[in-house]
Amino acid sequence: MAYRGFRDLKVFQLSYRLGLEIFELTKSFPKEELYSLTDQIRRLSRSVPANIAEAWRKRKYPKHFVGKFTDCLAEESETEVWLDYSKDLKYLGEEKYDYFLSQYDEVARMLVSMIDNPNKFCH
Repeated sequence: MAYRGFRDLKVFQLSYRLGLEIFELTKSFPKEELYSLTDQIRRLSRSVPANIAEAWRKRKYPKHFVGKFTDCLAEESETEVWLDYSKDLKYLGEEKYDYFLSQYDEVARMLVSMIDNPNKFCH
């Protein structure tokens, strides 16, 4: 498949949608969390698709491409930790938590595939 741009990547589309969903979800978080948990989870969930876009522009250089996708994977993992906190602090129900974890597991799977197979994307 020929990708015209980062917006064509399923991993970008999914992670972007999840960032929007997390933003909506966190609107109901307590005000005292605004500059800690809320800010962190919003920032990290948005960082995943932003780093995918940046990695796409570096695809001429496979090592840079892989390095940026490794950064994406780290941001994805950190987002999961903030989801853990959200659940354990009772800001996020079990069903929503399971939904987000399964979706971020899919994001991680796609990122790892791209890290393991950069030649499919780099030129």
